[in-house]
Amino acid sequence: MARYGMLIDLTKCAGCMACTVSCQLQNDLPPEVHFIKFYQQEYGTFPVVSLVNIPVQCQHCEKPPCVYNCPTGASYIADGGVVLLDESKCIGCKYCMTSCPYNARVLNEETHTPMKCIFCFDHVKEGEQPMCVQTCLGEARVFGDLDDPESELNKQINEKKARPLRPDLGTKPKIFYVW
Repeated sequence: MARYGMLIDLTKCAGCMACTVSCQLQNDLPPEVHFIKFYQQEYGTFPVVSLVNIPVQCQHCEKPPCVYNCPTGASYIADGGVVLLDESKCIGCKYCMTSCPYNARVLNEETHTPMKCIFCFDHVKEGEQPMCVQTCLGEARVFGDLDDPESELNKQINEKKARPLRPDLGTKPKIFYVW
């Protein structure tokens, strides 16, 4: 079984939010709910300053605090290392939300259960790419198997020296960023 991961090349991301919109459509989310949140960060010193758009979503961590802190087992690691939520087991305590250092979960106002990116797991099981990858206009996203050294994902991680967000937290995220 593959161990899924993603690369997001911030040098190619224009901040167009096509990934966010396709994710909303795919998951039938209302306009105010986002599984992919955009942050902006300035680099440099005046007058030479640049701005980078940073899309952040569930990092599908190898050591996910959301899973470890879930008292019912509703948050779990599925095949391929994808972090999922079984709503039938969720009691709405929000421990998963508060324990995520990436602020990746949002509350479903109807069911009062947390929701998040699931790497479009149903599509991925059928051999397709997640919607955010399919719709990225700048081709800034690459999805694949982290265990396959010949995968395009691994090649780009190595070539571009991509790194995860906040490796200091010890969660071992499976989304890598090129700065």
